[in-house]
Amino acid sequence: MNGMPALTRAEAETRARDLDVTHYAIDLDLTRGEAGFGSTTVIRFAALRDCDTFAEIEPAALHRVLLDGRPLDPALLDDGRLPLTGLTAGEHELRVEADMRYSRTGEGMHRFTDPADGETYLYTQLFLDDVRRVFAAFDQPDLKARFDVAVTAPEHWTVLGNGVATRTAPGRWQMSTTPPLSTYVVAVAAGPYHSVRTEHAGLPFGLHCRRSLAPHLDRAAPELLAFTRRAFDRYHEMFDEPYAFDSYDQAFMPEFNFGAMENPGLVLFRDEYVFRSAASPTELLNRAVVMAHEMAHMWFGDLVTLRWWDDIWLNESFAEYMGYQIVSEDPGFPGAWTDYGANRKFKGSDSDQRPSTHPVAPLPDDVPDTASALTNIDGISYAKGGSALRQLVTWMGREDFLAGVNEHFARHRFGNARLADLIDSLASATGRDVPAWAEAWLRTTGVDTLTPSASPAPGGWRLEIGHHGSRPHRVDVGLYDRDTADPARLVLRERATVDITATSAVERREFGGPRPDLVLLNDGDLSFVKVRFDERSWEAVRDALGSIPDPLARSVAWNAARDLVRDARVAPADYLALVRRHLAAEPEPSIVHGVLTFARTTVADGYLDPALRPDALAGLADTARALLAQEHDVNRLTATRALVDAALTAADAAELRTWYERGVIPGGSVLDADLRWQLLLRLTVLGAAGAADIAAEEERDPTATGREGAARCRAALPDADAKSVAWQAMFHDDARSSYLLTATAQGFWQPEQRVLLDGYPARYYPDAIAVAARRGPVVAETVARIGFPSTAVTADALALGRAALEGPGATPALRRALGDRLDDLGRALRVRQVFGG
Repeated sequence: MNGMPALTRAEAETRARDLDVTHYAIDLDLTRGEAGFGSTTVIRFAALRDCDTFAEIEPAALHRVLLDGRPLDPALLDDGRLPLTGLTAGEHELRVEADMRYSRTGEGMHRFTDPADGETYLYTQLFLDDVRRVFAAFDQPDLKARFDVAVTAPEHWTVLGNGVATRTAPGRWQMSTTPPLSTYVVAVAAGPYHSVRTEHAGLPFGLHCRRSLAPHLDRAAPELLAFTRRAFDRYHEMFDEPYAFDSYDQAFMPEFNFGAMENPGLVLFRDEYVFRSAASPTELLNRAVVMAHEMAHMWFGDLVTLRWWDDIWLNESFAEYMGYQIVSEDPGFPGAWTDYGANRKFKGSDSDQRPSTHPVAPLPDDVPDTASALTNIDGISYAKGGSALRQLVTWMGREDFLAGVNEHFARHRFGNARLADLIDSLASATGRDVPAWAEAWLRTTGVDTLTPSASPAPGGWRLEIGHHGSRPHRVDVGLYDRDTADPARLVLRERATVDITATSAVERREFGGPRPDLVLLNDGDLSFVKVRFDERSWEAVRDALGSIPDPLARSVAWNAARDLVRDARVAPADYLALVRRHLAAEPEPSIVHGVLTFARTTVADGYLDPALRPDALAGLADTARALLAQEHDVNRLTATRALVDAALTAADAAELRTWYERGVIPGGSVLDADLRWQLLLRLTVLGAAGAADIAAEEERDPTATGREGAARCRAALPDADAKSVAWQAMFHDDARSSYLLTATAQGFWQPEQRVLLDGYPARYYPDAIAVAARRGPVVAETVARIGFPSTAVTADALALGRAALEGPGATPALRRALGDRLDDLGRALRVRQVFGG
């Protein structure tokens, strides 16, 4: 089932030259229960010359195929490809009738039964090449067509699609005809969804979720709809081209693999964004960013679509940048770019320093097929690409940038485009050399590094910025002095803009007056670059980081410290001392979240010698308690979660047990469902809760989230039999959903249980290779990125992993993800070796 051949770029180019696809009529029968669903597809297309070609479909049973009314033998179907031979130039019609399978991994047509009430929900996820799991298609992004979709469903269900859905008879639904779409963004959702509907700008808007989440969606709906309206209006201020579809629905789906999917007219989100428990300011901001990101795709990706998957950045990098920009301008969400720096941008820089790095815009030959394209959808396509665009806007100017973007939309409306098309549109709006900029930024790999040094100069001092890299940068340089009344407080003297050319090894600038105490390069975080400190600046950071007045500048300083410890230039213990000294008074929620997450999951659990970990966790617990003592409560939830995760001793466990049994946390807040599961997980890891506690909590919370919490806790039990059962569930239960697999993997590997887990790393690689081959890319990503044996930070574990990757059998998705995890493991070992771990 997961061994279908990848579509090659050469095949796609040939098929695009041969065919002009104009229309799909799709009819889905969703009334057959768990067995599967019926799919009938009629495709109208023209052969542009006499040719042979193929369509894709991956059925449970292929019943009938008609080409221009003439039956074709269903047995001709080979590895998901239906050959269409001897086509003559002119109009044709292909009809395919099949039975299809439901998915449990969020690929194709996913089926979910809610344990809270027994109701069943379906939705499609067709990215990148999973259309074949739902209907027959010429599945490539540059064969756009109009779609008419009809659905038969149980009578009490609601059906949603790319266009307005109309109930034409009991259980029968018809979606309005779409404008030309790529196959991968066609969408259907069906089930007894709860809906909140309104209208804006003459269009129907809707929010949808499963019924068991209805009270939570109703509570959030006024805020969600208000932000949707504001974002929609802001995009129409920016873009000349209006929204191109007839409705805008946002549906929150159970067990959704990604953050969201940009299907035009029907954006699908993971339903964790319908918060059933308390959410931190960072989580609320992130939800808004995802909503704005997906709305940006209505233009970047849906209106104008990439021609082939080497240009995935044309979709994702633009949506990444626009999502944060829209939220940064919104009065309801201050600090969006600070959050980007603290919690998002490093995903790009970390990815760009791994052996698997690739350009933001790889050359077409480097993306030869859909399998390789899938591995390139990562932090580079999103975070690095978004950072590059932010630098482009800084370099071009906002007005010229938007003029170029609007020209791009006008030229390629409802069509497909390549990098060269966008560059040409941008260049038409500015006198700057956009092609040279694009070559330097989008076709290269790696992170440039800027390093300051200061020396005396006549009448003042001279700043020299060492440039290790090959890209041009326009950055702000912040000059800070210690406050004469309080040396532990930094005051901004001035902020200067500096242009660093692609070829310059050193950029010089002279300033009047004494040299400042802190020179902060890339102040404002306008470029994608690592920055270092000179000795005096690092001393100022150690003494006074928390007093830097602007939160975005503080985020830059924290990220620079993060890079220093990752690059083994600063000891992990020194980074943790920085956290303990400065984070306790930090008012910016995004910084608190980002720093605490890195300090715990990377530094304490990975970079430190295990013997030093107890003291590290104690320090993080002290920081969390200090945050809880702040007068404002914006960091209360984040600090409480950090305090729970830092618990280690018997006294810690007893304290958590008291909170759990009393149902309250410090400050008197009642425990909500999600925090109860986090407490129970930590108690389970520490041996202070057992199977009976887990069963009782699952009975208390009989929801999908409760089921996942129970799976996570059971996998975390410090018991050999429990570990064996969890291992079987992860690697040998192919009916397990990707969400339950994720939860089990999250619970399994615990640093406190290294001895108990000693034999599992050797079992991991053959089992991971086998399950990835059986279950496909989503499961491969899960077992590699979450199920990886992260507790074994040893040279032997690294050698074991590298040997496994050199052997046969690993799928491209697994090989890429495992290579990244092994690179992280190698970095942790280097840090330990340098600093005596």
